[in-house]
Amino acid sequence: MSNLLLPDEKGLLAPFRFSGRPVSGGGDPAQWNRVAYAAAHVVADPLSLSDPWLAPAIDWERTIAYREHLWTLGFGVAEAMDTAQRGMGLDWDNSLDLVRRSLAAARAFGPRAVVASGAGTDHLAPTPELTIAQVIAAYEHQVEAIEGLGGRIILMASRALAACAKGPDDYARVYDHLLGQVAEPVIIHWLGDMFDPALAGYWGHRDPDAAMEVAIDVLNRHADRIDGVKISLLDKDKEIVMRRRLAPGIRMYTGDDFNFAELIAGDEHGYSDALLGIFDAIAPVASAALSALGQGDEAAFHRLLEPTVPLSRHIFCAPTRFYKTGVVFMAWLNGHQDHFVMVGGQQSGRHLVHLAQIARLADAAGLIVDADLATQRLQALLVQHGVGAQRLHATPGGRVVA
Repeated sequence: MSNLLLPDEKGLLAPFRFSGRPVSGGGDPAQWNRVAYAAAHVVADPLSLSDPWLAPAIDWERTIAYREHLWTLGFGVAEAMDTAQRGMGLDWDNSLDLVRRSLAAARAFGPRAVVASGAGTDHLAPTPELTIAQVIAAYEHQVEAIEGLGGRIILMASRALAACAKGPDDYARVYDHLLGQVAEPVIIHWLGDMFDPALAGYWGHRDPDAAMEVAIDVLNRHADRIDGVKISLLDKDKEIVMRRRLAPGIRMYTGDDFNFAELIAGDEHGYSDALLGIFDAIAPVASAALSALGQGDEAAFHRLLEPTVPLSRHIFCAPTRFYKTGVVFMAWLNGHQDHFVMVGGQQSGRHLVHLAQIARLADAAGLIVDADLATQRLQALLVQHGVGAQRLHATPGGRVVA
């Protein structure tokens, strides 16, 4: 390993060396006492002739290989969700192809390979002129397609519904209809507007407390058709309040990538299971932590996960919708793909200083598997951005530049 000159959070270059001390990979999923899904990213095909801003180009082999990696560590895969760039580069047709391939790979992998797949309305352009009947029909189209493949459903939040709904009654109408038809219990996903600004005012209210009242009413009236609800509001107190008010049998799947450790650990009133994008990036450590928790060693659970929390908060910092860039960056640093290219060119969603801090925090959390490989790749990225060690000099103000 050699030293790197990495920019710090002020843009100043400072020496850095990976520690070469990864946390040993994974735990024993048989010991887990929480349900844990990792929302998985897709690997782009950098040699595709498709215009990256106009048409998704996916490396299917590497994309499925990453899901096998997650299954090996014990995680279920939450497929074709926002971590897979759904609505930010991945369209419905390619999402359905992804679901089809993932389900086939799960069957080949064996019974430990669990998949739940996102059904939404993203083939329908979100405009105020839409009718609720059109939104329902769009949901039905995707649910039917996924169930036809033998897939489990995650009912994703709908930009189309958010665009045309006149109030809470329209949301109740849509979910009442869909939950009366699904083949087996589903996961409801409430995605906050920090992840997708087009979902502001979901459930008919911009006030999240009022929105929660609508959501809880819908969920509890259909408890027998619901496996659980994933909320992604980045507000642990709201999640805890909602968790305590859910009807018996409805799981709370934390989507809080800021406070996931304490929410999974729970309190005297209960705990959250997990459906998290950050698990894609921290899977080996999270697997070991979940095994420790399952064995009753909560101290070890927190000791393992505590260093991953600053990393997750950094990856998911505002503008939160670009968190996928950090997730793919981690996969590239750790050798799960040969390039740092994303569907839709989304690798440009974060700046170099942000990525450098990911590398530091990932190393501190024991998440860099091969320090030499990560060094080579990070050095190449620095050079690409004009930060080559052979061309560095200091400005009068002390800023080191190329």
